[in-house]
Amino acid sequence: MCFENRLAARCPDGSVRRDVGLDAYTTLRVGGKADYFAEPENEAQLCALLTAAGETDTPVLLMGNGSNLLVRDGGFRGLAIRLGRAFAQIHVDKEKITAQAGALLSQLARAARDAELTGLEFAQGIPGTVGGGVYMNAGAYGGELGPLIEKARVLTKDGVRDVAGAEMAFSYRHSRAMEEQWIVLSAVFSLKKGDAEAIDAAMRDFAARRKEKQPLEYPSAGSFFKRPAGYFAGKLIEDAGLKGLRIGGAQVSEKHAGFLINRGGATAADFLALKDRVQREVYARFGVMLEPEVRIVGEDA
Repeated sequence: MCFENRLAARCPDGSVRRDVGLDAYTTLRVGGKADYFAEPENEAQLCALLTAAGETDTPVLLMGNGSNLLVRDGGFRGLAIRLGRAFAQIHVDKEKITAQAGALLSQLARAARDAELTGLEFAQGIPGTVGGGVYMNAGAYGGELGPLIEKARVLTKDGVRDVAGAEMAFSYRHSRAMEEQWIVLSAVFSLKKGDAEAIDAAMRDFAARRKEKQPLEYPSAGSFFKRPAGYFAGKLIEDAGLKGLRIGGAQVSEKHAGFLINRGGATAADFLALKDRVQREVYARFGVMLEPEVRIVGEDA
């Protein structure tokens, strides 16, 4: 049975759309169309979609806010599933916060602040979701999600299970979910009581530093490259004389060289060409190969 027939049988509500442009669902604002696109309303729908895809060997692309994703111009041959508002609940219980995968990290940080819980101040400006953040152990300004996670609820090939934070093998921009290809459904964060004014002040300070140093006025994927051991990617790029380098509509930010930005009309091919040029020149100058932090998927046009 073909994928469309499997979908009709398992998802009869017609919630799956055909030929949806993914540029509207990524913060870089580039990318081709997905053959199929769905935003499930609950875990049952999500499981039905994944079952239909598995039964027909249809590739699946799981998306959150699209903040760490570059989709090639030819699009994605398969099913793109976006966990959005239906998976965005946040619940505070004393010093613990349970957040679903689709909740924005900025919303999570504000919920912690409102409950006078400290530990998540660094996350207030990260544009991703809880699911993606747990999956890649997102962090900023010296903080990371991993140490704060008591447990994560994940969907594996064998079903849903709870995994203790200590078993998630968190490291720099990495987790066991990434290794095992688990889908993060939610996570429980263990925080500490703090001073409301101090928490708010820290968040305002981080926000001001971001505004001053990062090109927030342009579409980007945040820091495009991982931090190499012993170095900072942005400084290596700047020291290689690449600040402001532009290919098509993609540019190395003049404000922060660690950001590749869409100056208008950029294509995924522009970003990929710029990425390759930056990698080559930094390696030639310093012997350091920069590794993208951004996930690159799909086909060339």
